[in-house]
Formats: sequence, structure tokens, C-alpha cells
Amino acid sequence: FFGGRRSPSRSCNNLGKYSIVNLCGIMLDSPESPQYSINTTTADPYPEISDDESPLIYGPAPTADGTFPKARHILGLMGFLGFANVYAMRVNLSVAIVAMVNHTAIPETNTTLDDVCPAPGNDTDNTPTLNGEFAWDETTQGIVLGAFFYGYVLTQIPGGRLAETMGGKMIYGIGVLITAIFTFLTPIAAYWNLPALVVVRVIEGMGEGVTFPAMHAMLAKWIPPLERSKFAAVVYAGTNFGTIISLPLSGWLCSLDFLDGWPLAFYLFGALGVIWFIFWMYFVYNTPSQHPRISPQERMYIQRSLARRDDELLDTTGDDSVPWRSIFTCLPMWAILVTQCGQAWAFYTLLTELPTYMDNILHFGINANAFLTSVPFLTAWIFGIGSSIVADWILAKGWLSQKNSYKVWNSVASIVPSIGLVGVAWVGCNWKLAMLMLAGFGAFQGAVYPGNQMNHITLSPRYAGTMLGITNAAGNTCGFLAPYIIGTIIKGSETLTTWRTVFHLAAMINVAGNFFYIMFASADEQPWSKVRRQAP
Repeated sequence: FFGGRRSPSRSCNNLGKYSIVNLCGIMLDSPESPQYSINTTTADPYPEISDDESPLIYGPAPTADGTFPKARHILGLMGFLGFANVYAMRVNLSVAIVAMVNHTAIPETNTTLDDVCPAPGNDTDNTPTLNGEFAWDETTQGIVLGAFFYGYVLTQIPGGRLAETMGGKMIYGIGVLITAIFTFLTPIAAYWNLPALVVVRVIEGMGEGVTFPAMHAMLAKWIPPLERSKFAAVVYAGTNFGTIISLPLSGWLCSLDFLDGWPLAFYLFGALGVIWFIFWMYFVYNTPSQHPRISPQERMYIQRSLARRDDELLDTTGDDSVPWRSIFTCLPMWAILVTQCGQAWAFYTLLTELPTYMDNILHFGINANAFLTSVPFLTAWIFGIGSSIVADWILAKGWLSQKNSYKVWNSVASIVPSIGLVGVAWVGCNWKLAMLMLAGFGAFQGAVYPGNQMNHITLSPRYAGTMLGITNAAGNTCGFLAPYIIGTIIKGSETLTTWRTVFHLAAMINVAGNFFYIMFASADEQPWSKVRRQAP
């Protein structure tokens, strides 16, 4: 499956087969980078290239212009903060709903738990349950929590296409802004009535749904091939960072008496989202050629690295045509979709069911539960960035082709976490080993960034946003099915045995998706992506 390297091809954007011979390093703006003069009378340090040639890598970005941070670094930072904020707004309801619901007003069911594991003694806590004013049973709470995801899936594909036709800057920024505004309105809607709250959460999801495909469309136009894994890891790792910050901070805000506590979690992150939008609109631009403050040297480096004389050749703004048939019959695109479905199933098993497992089986109190639930996201954040740096370094050394790099790291992101899930199923009541396995699950799942995450761009830089919208919508749909299937498995019999079935199922689906990816993944730009947009 991991085929050997082949000689460089001259096909457009054949990222999997370039030859790298004169690289001094992989890190951004390496101190060892060659120094180029900006004097316009000097010779062009870059050779002429044809629009039909594959991407040429000219070594690390030049640093002689003295500008820092680079324009693309600012894009990465603002993207990171944007994703951190939208994920904080996504997960804060999971914590706040504990304080919003009046648990004593909910009729108790006759369901009993087979308590297999003893409580972990002094390692747990006795935090009292907070009682709010909303008498929502478990079904109603599920509707409230799930409303976000209905809107989230709905705007994935339109978000990608809008980013390609209107520019990713506006679509990403507006997506975060809409999420922020309706997060701020969440307490008001909750006090009004339940339908209003559900509508607000759906609109929040619709706003956040455009962010991933919009950012993908921007990275395709801004980031040189040998920096993509690092940038993807840094930017998308904002999701883990936002989760890590939001869980404990929202819990603390909910415990305050000011304004009933729980609304503060929505006011704070909503306000931060609006402030972020102002900075985003000032500092970020759709393409290097549109940026008024980018140095000529950085602009040239980006454009030449992408094998384009002018990045407007990659620009699909105003182009209404999309090769839908070609996209949906593209087997490498289906390889990404299938593996993302498997990874999403495992991820949502962790995200939605881990607190229940730790509460009902391992018997942790709410504070310890919230803290330990964030551990896999912390390890995913750290390992995701580290693995992406290593992946780009290996590419720079020429030890792996781009295609094989995708396959290796995607296997790490799928197989090793699946082993961790199986391990959790069999360590039983040893909660320390269970947490070690879950920490490993989160860490190695972070390798998805140098895995399939940037594969859309190599298949089609022109339609990367649309393709990510398709695969992300499908992946999240698979992920949303996981809680329903899990509920069917453990309903009325929540024991270690039934939970083993849950973890085994997630592991098998994850590994099966990776096997399909290894079989059919590609790093070649597809023929339908190379067709030029005709001049008017």
C-alpha cells in the first residue's frame, strides 16, 4: 500500500512526487535561510517556471526583508484564535446545562445501574449538583445539545463554495461573528422558551459550519506545500485549545452567583468572538496579492512555491462552475471521506460519551470528571503540532513522498487511538490505566493534521473548500450517529461489558476507514482541477 517513490512528474501540483534537494530546514523562516536582496536591480533569485509545472520548492522562506511576523503567520495566529473561540462557544453549553437544569424537578426513572466499579476513594470529589430553573428531562437536554450540530452539518458544503467564490476571509469571519452573536443571545433565548433556544443553537451551528471549509480554501492560497502540515496543525489545534480552556472556565463561571452564573459562560465567549472579528477583518486578506502590507519577498515565495506566476490563477472568486460529477466520482476524495467518518465516530464516542462513562462506571464527581475529560484534548493539541513539524521535516529530507506521508500519519491517527479504545475497554476499574489509554487516544489522534487533513488541497487547490465541506459534513454526520447507536447498546444495561462493545465498535470503524484510505488515497492534483477558468 505504501508504494515507493517515483521520479518527479511534471503534472500540475503533483505534490506527492516532487524532489527536494536543496532544503536547509523545514521550520518557518529558518535562521539558515539564504539571504536575498530586495534591490530590484538584482537578478531574480527564483528561476522562471511554467504554469504547467509541478510545485517547486525553493527552500525556506527568505528573511532578508526583516519583516516579522510574516503575513501568513498572522493568518495562522488569527485562524488559531478563531477556532479556539468557536469551539469554546460550542462546548460551553455542555457544562452550563448542568447548572441550567433543575435536576430535582425531573422525575426519576426506574433504571438501575450495575455498579461494577467502586468509587475511586479520595480521588473523586463530592461537588454538589447545581440546580437551575429549567425542568428539562434527558430527552429535552439531548434536543438542546444536538440542535447545534443540525445547523453545523447544513452549512459545510455551502460554506466551502462561498469561500471559493467570495473569498475565505469574509466567510470565515462572518461565520465566527454569527456564532458569537447567537452565543451571546443564548441565555436570553433560554429564558424566553425552549423553541427559541433550539433555534438559536441551530443558527450558531450554521455559523460555525462554514469555518472549516473557509479556512481550508484560504490555506490553499496562502501556505507553501512544505509548511502546510505545520500550519494546519497550528490553526486547527485551536479547536483543542478552545475546548481545554472552555470546559474548566465555563464550570467556574457557572458556580458564581453574579447573573445566575451560567449566562456568564455565553456572554464572555460571545463578546470575545465579536472582538476577534474586528482584528480578523483588519489583519487578514484572501490572497497574498491582495494584502497591502505583505513584503514583496514573502509574496513571491508563496506564489512561486505554489507553482503559479500569480495566485489569482488559483482564485475561483466569481467562478460559478464546480465539477460536481468529477468530485463525487473521485476515489481519492472518497478515501478522505471514509477515513474521516471512522475518525469522527471514534472522536464523538470520546467527546459525548466519556463523561457518562466516567460518571456511571468509574464514578468520578463533576469536578474531577470535567478535568479528566479535557486531558485527551490537551494531549491531542500537543502531539498534533509536534507530529506536523516532524512530518514536514521528513518531507523536506525526501524520506517520504507526500502521498506516503499522508498514509503513514493517517494510520498513526487511526490505528493507535483504536488500540487505546480497546485498552480502555479491558483495563476495567483501573481508572489510572484508563486515563493513560485515553490520553494516548487523544495524543495520537492529533496526527490527523499531517494525515488526511490537508489532502483536499493536494487533490484540488481550486476546490479544496468545497471538498472539505463535503467530507466534513459526511464525517460529522457519522459522528453524530455514534451517540444514538451507543445509547441503544447500553440502554438499561450500563456495565463494563456493554461499554466494551461500545469501544470495540468505535475501534473497528476507525481502523476500517483507515484501511480504505491506505488503499485509495492520492496526493496528485486531479485532472478536473487543472482546467483553467476561461477569460471573459
